[in-house]
Amino acid sequence: MFHSLDAAATGMAAQETKLDTIANNLANADTAGYKRQDAEFEDLLYQTIRAPAVNGGVTAPTGVQVGTGARVVATPRSFAQGTVQQTGKPLDLAIEGNGFFAVHRENGDIAYTRAGQLKLDAQGRLTTSDGLVVEPPITVPTDAASVTVGSDGMVTAQRAGQTTPVQIGQLQLVTFANPTGLNALGHNLYSASSASGEPASGVPGTEGRGTLMQGGLEGSNVEVVTEMIGLIRAQRTYEINSKVIAAADEMLRDATQMR
Repeated sequence: MFHSLDAAATGMAAQETKLDTIANNLANADTAGYKRQDAEFEDLLYQTIRAPAVNGGVTAPTGVQVGTGARVVATPRSFAQGTVQQTGKPLDLAIEGNGFFAVHRENGDIAYTRAGQLKLDAQGRLTTSDGLVVEPPITVPTDAASVTVGSDGMVTAQRAGQTTPVQIGQLQLVTFANPTGLNALGHNLYSASSASGEPASGVPGTEGRGTLMQGGLEGSNVEVVTEMIGLIRAQRTYEINSKVIAAADEMLRDATQMR
């Protein structure tokens, strides 16, 4: 049986995964803070028919090895900066540079996000669009006429009847030694893993952390044109692998019909 049948099948499966990542990227082209994924491939084990070795006093410069195909080895994310879009909303915060907002999940765990579409809950606490409270918690007074967030994360409120703004909290950003090792949870959230390293929380603008920009949102870093090019390449590669299977099938049919 031709090894090309199995090898081409693994190539088709790998391109299906590639297509899945492209589809997800395009679906999230307008998702705030989304980071695009890519598919990385590696070749599979080889069948060694003859290894390079000394044979009869002659050293063979090369051997004979037949590959068994390819597979997807990783789907890393690119944490390159997305385009910052001006919204004018005082609770929209864009991270310019490295870092994540920390939020409390319903089960008590801490998750991390780049999406800065913050809201106020019934208690006046800063939350995400899903209602997850930002860590450390910051409560805006009910009589606050306006809220200002500095590039360093300092949150001040202008209260009714007062001329001097009052500090109500300090937003922090969390960085990781290897952000590509974070686990994606959906809902614009990530969780730490052994591959990402321990979270390091601190004031924006310090120790390599980014700064905050009020009234803006970091958009997705997906480039639609780039994804479309990748889509065409994946489609053509899938098509070529399917033709390999068709050719191998035809050759097998010819072999079985020989008399």
